[in-house]
Amino acid sequence: MKLTDKPYRPNVGIALFNAAGRVLIARRFKDDGPEIILPGLEWQMPQGGIDAHEDPRPAAERELYEETGVTSIDYLGETTEWMTYDFPPYDGPPHRLSVFRGQRQKFFAFRFLGRESEIIVADVRNDQPQEFDAWRWEPLANVPKLVVPFRREVYQKVAREFARFAEA
Repeated sequence: MKLTDKPYRPNVGIALFNAAGRVLIARRFKDDGPEIILPGLEWQMPQGGIDAHEDPRPAAERELYEETGVTSIDYLGETTEWMTYDFPPYDGPPHRLSVFRGQRQKFFAFRFLGRESEIIVADVRNDQPQEFDAWRWEPLANVPKLVVPFRREVYQKVAREFARFAEA
């Protein structure tokens, strides 16, 4: 099957802003099938798939919890459109994501209301494997240059659309 014949995986992304207007990014420590990392480009915002019959906003809250432990949030907004990115070519063993062309994403913006001790990226929650080994706060405008190239265009759109939330 050609890549273009495959569907996009429904997915949510999360821009979690602190009180200073910086966004949380986490460092992926391993490839996940077609979701590769490249040296120096291991950083990303939390994201994940939407389960069958799950609405996008609850999916974003669930994914944020699974990947960071964060539950102390306030909803700020979401992207007006769904955005897509294609996975890079993948010739590896069968993988849960290899049936997809890429991801179709809607990003959600939340304000972090908790203490930083709530943020733990190195735990397993809801039986989901750990994806990250570190996190930090970063100016939103810097994030597109820290991600793998196949995600960069989506991150640039998110940075433009969510710039108003980055203002402390």
